[in-house]
Amino acid sequence: MKFRDIFDDFTSRGQKAPEMQVPLSDMESYEHEQQEIIKTLERERKLRSGLGRLLKHPFQVLTERPTNVLFASIPIALIVFISGFSILIAFYGIEVIFTTTMVDDLFILAVLIAVTPLAILDFQDKRRIRSLEEALPNFFRDVAGMNDSGMTLPNAVHVVAQGEYGSLTPHVKKLDADMSWNVPFVEAIYRFGMRVATPLAVRSVDLIAKASKAGGNASEVLRAAATDTYEFFNLKTDRRNSMLIYMVIIFVAFAVFLFVIAILVSTFLTTMAEAGAAVAGSGAAGRQFIGTVDIFFYKRLFSHAGLIQGFFSGLVAGQMGEGDAMAGFKYSIIMLVIAWLTFRFFI
Repeated sequence: MKFRDIFDDFTSRGQKAPEMQVPLSDMESYEHEQQEIIKTLERERKLRSGLGRLLKHPFQVLTERPTNVLFASIPIALIVFISGFSILIAFYGIEVIFTTTMVDDLFILAVLIAVTPLAILDFQDKRRIRSLEEALPNFFRDVAGMNDSGMTLPNAVHVVAQGEYGSLTPHVKKLDADMSWNVPFVEAIYRFGMRVATPLAVRSVDLIAKASKAGGNASEVLRAAATDTYEFFNLKTDRRNSMLIYMVIIFVAFAVFLFVIAILVSTFLTTMAEAGAAVAGSGAAGRQFIGTVDIFFYKRLFSHAGLIQGFFSGLVAGQMGEGDAMAGFKYSIIMLVIAWLTFRFFI
């Protein structure tokens, strides 16, 4: 008989369990069971966090934040580049680095593999945040209006939860479910902010919760939060619209750079290469004067310059237009592909 059975037998008869009379073997067995339970709980905790969670739910972990996808995309990009580079060296020799652009093309492919998933997830995340923050003022204003009409906060949230607020609707319904279980308003609104998890939502929820704890009128607090979120969202929109012209300037400057390079290669460098070839046959003096123009070298040099400018111009455009350099990865990818196509097929 185990210690738990002995204890239950005595307590069911209204007697006190004799602690000193429990056999040592049963006590050790009970402690062993406790240790096994603790170990099991510890294993479950590790599986739900860190590497264990990544192995168990890889897609969920890699997509819950945009930067998490780099844990997969960067190793894949490195594998593609190293394996491709090894194949090129095996087939063409070390000269492939200096006589062709295949290594450059392989490097661009690796960069795109590493950056494209991040750009896609960041774009989706920014769009989700914008959709949620756009609906927040209407939600707070509607709850305040229902509360002013005489409804209690749980009833007001329940009525408002029947409406449509876009991507915010599931979070509103969850808030309604929390309050229907008599969760206090301050705790429920904190949970709401943690689930929405946008900077503006966290800021608004903190304002509402602190004002409610201080004893403020709930409808006035909600209306103030609605005004604050509306103004903050409008300021972000105005900033983005105001910076649009500077983003256009960045794209135009990049296009002008490619156009100048195309004219330079097709006219000046081509003429210099032809003149160098013609002078090369006239004697040593002519060769010393003009030399031989390696047009492939200059095309490749300009190609590297265009690719670098395109990539970093995209980051600058993201920082200026959206206040986040990471948002510029999508522009970097577009300009990187345009530069690569231009130099491989048109210049």
